[in-house]
Amino acid sequence: MSAKKKQHRLRIRLTSSPIGCSEQQKRTVRALGLRRLNQTVEQADTPVVRGMVAKVQHLVEVEEVEA
Repeated sequence: MSAKKKQHRLRIRLTSSPIGCSEQQKRTVRALGLRRLNQTVEQADTPVVRGMVAKVQHLVEVEEVEA
């Protein structure tokens, strides 16, 4: 049998509105799956998602969750 790895996930919540931010930041928020203020999504903990979160860190809150 194969050993199962514990996959980490990120719980991302949009805390500030992207109104007034650059178009690239708005698109990044949208690509993370966030549409409304205080909406929460869970994404896989990958370098790509971490990079996206870093670009909009002033707009979101991030929490690590074990799946």
